[in-house]
Amino acid sequence: MSDCLLPPIKWRRPNPFVDLWCIARQEIDHYRHVNNVAYLSRVESLAWKHSNHLGLHFADYQQAGKGMVIRRHELDYLLPAHLGDTLACATWITGCHKSLTLTREFQFVCIQRLKTVFSAHTQFVCVSLESGTPTRMPATFKEIYGKAVCCP
Repeated sequence: MSDCLLPPIKWRRPNPFVDLWCIARQEIDHYRHVNNVAYLSRVESLAWKHSNHLGLHFADYQQAGKGMVIRRHELDYLLPAHLGDTLACATWITGCHKSLTLTREFQFVCIQRLKTVFSAHTQFVCVSLESGTPTRMPATFKEIYGKAVCCP
């Protein structure tokens, strides 16, 4: 997504991959704000969109017989978001470590308030799709994800 469509946002890191999220009724919980599970779902979706943008698709994972799965999430719900809000959802790859793990950071900013409402840090580990056990990343994963690391 082009930043020229967005108001000026103070991102935590330079050059984010950004996607917009218009909050829909089904994402609102009984507290009348976005449910925590909706944020987690958006984190996963955004990570895949970014990987696809970089040139890696699930078909590439299948062909290699390896994939990047989540080992750990750290989620910070900073401010509520509500029905009708639009969030600019950003992600960065912040590390590609020892051919085994990958880290991402996320920052979701409410466009109407220009405030960060959510942030997250996720660690992925490369696994064999057949056995589910940790394994080294294929060269294509290391090359593509390694080149995308922001602010090493």
